[in-house]
Amino acid sequence: PADAMGSRHFPARTVLFEKESNGVTYRVPALIYLPCVAKLLAFAEERLSADDAHANLLVLRRGTIYRSYVEWEDMRVLETATLQHHRSMNPCPLYDEFTGTLFLFFITVLGRTPEAYQIVTGQNVTRLCCVTSTDQGLSWSKATDLTQQVIGGAIKDWATFALGPGHGIQLRSGRLLVPAYSYHIDCKECFGQLCKTTPHSFAFYSDDHGRGWRFGEFIPNLQTGECQLVSVDEEDGSNVLYCNARSPLGFRVQALSTDDGAVFHGGQLVQRLVEPPHGCHGSVIGFPAPIVYVPSTPRGSARRPLPAVLPASPAAGDELLTVATSSHHRSEEAQRGCLTPGHLSQVGGGTSDQGDPTASPAPFFQAPTWILYSHPTSSMSRVNMGVHLSTFPRDAESWTEPWVIYEGPSAYSDLAYMELPYGEASVSGGAAVAFACLYENGRRSPYEQISFSMFTLHDVLQNIPLTASAPRKDACSRRPGKQRRSCLVS
Repeated sequence: PADAMGSRHFPARTVLFEKESNGVTYRVPALIYLPCVAKLLAFAEERLSADDAHANLLVLRRGTIYRSYVEWEDMRVLETATLQHHRSMNPCPLYDEFTGTLFLFFITVLGRTPEAYQIVTGQNVTRLCCVTSTDQGLSWSKATDLTQQVIGGAIKDWATFALGPGHGIQLRSGRLLVPAYSYHIDCKECFGQLCKTTPHSFAFYSDDHGRGWRFGEFIPNLQTGECQLVSVDEEDGSNVLYCNARSPLGFRVQALSTDDGAVFHGGQLVQRLVEPPHGCHGSVIGFPAPIVYVPSTPRGSARRPLPAVLPASPAAGDELLTVATSSHHRSEEAQRGCLTPGHLSQVGGGTSDQGDPTASPAPFFQAPTWILYSHPTSSMSRVNMGVHLSTFPRDAESWTEPWVIYEGPSAYSDLAYMELPYGEASVSGGAAVAFACLYENGRRSPYEQISFSMFTLHDVLQNIPLTASAPRKDACSRRPGKQRRSCLVS
């Protein structure tokens, strides 16, 4: 029942990690959903205090989803996710759906060296590390230090670097992507200053299921730091890699890559998504838009049918919006037997001919990717965790106003997207669209707890003030040679 997921205004909240009386603090949440076994994995840093110099180990809690309820196992320390004399930080989980391997990328930093010291001196003591699991996080391999193999000589120009934090992604091609950022040394000794550096976001990537890794080029222009990635499909069949990054400029920065992360085009400020002073980490997760097919256009019309968003007020008792398309993150093999737009007849015909090979195919249509974003909603301080929705991510003006899911101090977060098999709520065998958010929060400080909340797309659409952020008339930017598209915010 929808009630199990909380009230209309604040989703139910479960505390997964809590500050201990001896000062031990849990920070930097990371969350990943494994659809094959309906499990959620929640990671965090265990620190001796809230300070980054006192980071220590990485910890994990595994949860199993039973309809709208999650049963959590006890916290476990990831004993193997360590490097001697280093502290482990910035968990970045990533699941390869082709091989069933779960990766946990993280950085290790020598001793108690703070990030700020590395930035000022240019003395990089950070390593790129990884552990893997083939049993959904029950057991983990020994840590591999990938620094020399992957970064090599380029590290001499990096004062420091870090990952994510939060989930990485896999593309349809199989490419694995780990979001990252580096403080590039622009000048070793500038006019008496020790070191001049600029932060830039980028991605590590692998095309051979994690055997070998490379890194792409930095977002070139604006200062960008902690970031996350989404593979964005568009209606016309095109695809771009979207990066949403922390910045000290008062607003988030977004950047696009048309070659799956090897090169990013210039970033742009997203003035609808504010940053507090110095910025704060935020999370983005992509999901296929829930669509229905509108009646076919009049005979002789050359226009193809446009998708329509499922109604924000579903029939009584149907609390969950559904996806009538297969997830764009799944491998080809995993998609076989799933319902795809090409198997749907247009509604105007009255009957459905799903899967009938003799039926005339519907015009090509790819479910566009929508993005959910989580971040504190204040421009003054780290308070009031909110989620925003974009239905056309390449347009920086497409973001809605936020639905505040937690009132009070809050900071870092990570989102997961789930297609839950709610048979009675599904359309044509589709799945219910739900999200999970793992976020730092507290009463006096954001670093008292790490909490988990789950909510549906229906909840999001009910609670974000959609009308308040209708894009400006010119907001849907025209691309050369491409038909102008309408914004799907209603």
